[in-house]
Amino acid sequence: MWRISVNHTCIGSGSCTGLAPGHFELSDADGRSHPVRPDVAPDEAVLDAVASCPMEAIEVIDLETGAPVEI
Repeated sequence: MWRISVNHTCIGSGSCTGLAPGHFELSDADGRSHPVRPDVAPDEAVLDAVASCPMEAIEVIDLETGAPVEI
């Protein structure tokens, strides 16, 4: 399993929601992206979203090892 987080540098570009709509959503409250569910099964779409983030605001951690998932 992976844990997805989006940090405060997110500018709400929406690239993550376009690439992995089941994993990310833009908040009406702050206009920033948030994970739909923080803990998810590994999914290549999540890594595509990480790679496309203009602010490098998305982090994915492998819950078994605690290590960042490399793209």
